[in-house]
Amino acid sequence: MVDLQKRNVAFRSLTEQIDTSTPNGELLFSIFGALAQYESALVRERILAGLESARTRGRKGGRPRAVDDEKMTAIAHALQSVASKASVCRKFNNKRSALYDYLGRHSTDSDLHSIK
Repeated sequence: MVDLQKRNVAFRSLTEQIDTSTPNGELLFSIFGALAQYESALVRERILAGLESARTRGRKGGRPRAVDDEKMTAIAHALQSVASKASVCRKFNNKRSALYDYLGRHSTDSDLHSIK
């Protein structure tokens, strides 16, 4: 709003009685802006409180993993005996992207270290 005032530009609403070229309109516009900022801060505060509450209850946000760790461990062991990652993924009805994600997360595990 300050930038518009420097350029001598006023805001005049056609549907509401807001005209920033008058002191009353400028006050009303400032109040609406302050209320919007206050509401945004309250929403943020509630979201953070909800996330913290969920964490204390042991809940984690986000999308669930496509495949659980047990199935991925079985896939990893199958990879040690089968030459192709694609054939193992077909056998377990799994996507290769999920396999690569799992291998990336567990690249330090000793049983997965030899998988190529």
